[in-house]
Amino acid sequence: MNRLYSNFFNVLIAIFIAFGLGGCVTTRLPVATSSPWEQVDLNSQANPLDISFIDSNHGFLVGTNRLILETKDGGDTWEARSLELSSEENFRLISVDFSGDEGWLAGQPGLVMHTSDAGQNWTRIGLGEKLPGEPYLIKTLNQDSAELATTAGAVYRTTNSGKTWEGKVNEASGGIRDMRRAENGNYVSVSSLGNFFATLDLGQDTWQPHQRASSKRVQTMGYQPNGDLWMLSRGAEIRFNEQGGDVDIWSKPIVPILNGYNYLDLAWDQKGSVWAAGGNGTLLVSNDGGNSWEVDPVGDQQPSNLLRVLFDPISSEGQVKGFVLGERGTLLRWIG
Repeated sequence: MNRLYSNFFNVLIAIFIAFGLGGCVTTRLPVATSSPWEQVDLNSQANPLDISFIDSNHGFLVGTNRLILETKDGGDTWEARSLELSSEENFRLISVDFSGDEGWLAGQPGLVMHTSDAGQNWTRIGLGEKLPGEPYLIKTLNQDSAELATTAGAVYRTTNSGKTWEGKVNEASGGIRDMRRAENGNYVSVSSLGNFFATLDLGQDTWQPHQRASSKRVQTMGYQPNGDLWMLSRGAEIRFNEQGGDVDIWSKPIVPILNGYNYLDLAWDQKGSVWAAGGNGTLLVSNDGGNSWEVDPVGDQQPSNLLRVLFDPISSEGQVKGFVLGERGTLLRWIG
């Protein structure tokens, strides 16, 4: 009988510890009392992948399964648009960018389109059969001008609406899992295996490889508002460049919360707060440069992996639009 009570008592202790530890791991961060985000219904199960605005009201969203939506009320509501593409082709629209009425979008496989009338009409651009990799990122530079980067690390520029393209690098960097472009024209890419990253500064014609900050594989990288880099690694680690201008010196890892999901993106809002998004509705905010973090209550309610956090500046109006993009049609809109 004593042994029976002892075994029962041990089981209760084990259950108590399991629940206690589970709570410590997943809820040790405080939940913010309010949220600057609101959920927007896209009426789609496709994954939104990018957003760009023409002015404070008019913008476009693109994503998987040929998803292209248009808003004319600042992102509060979205309506489906169609592109003149063969119904047999199922494109993944991965990048869209506007500068005024001039806009470009890139998709996979092998799709680039251009508009000069704020998206009323789109023209498909022929890329030929020798493009290294697939289109991954496109940037509108000026009237009739754009810069296109591919999944092989090739970078091209056109100044005549896509009639011809000039290569900007001598040799592609190889397969990538992520690539970001800074406003000044610098690039950073993460290798397909996440075992190293590479930089391409403005004026360079060769990618410069760099070792990752630790043994953890790199998930994604990008640029801080001051131009320095940030890095997200497996194990939910966040790192920042420790010395300005030196991409090989990194801070100690910041691990705000361990819930079994990696962070997938990092971004700064116009107030200087840092936002980290990740798997299973993980959306955290730091108001002190990453020293302390809170759970966003609206993000925490999303049954979806949150893929990107975007703050899109509208240069003509000096405004910033903010969105969180997640799987299966998840979209959060910044309301401040």
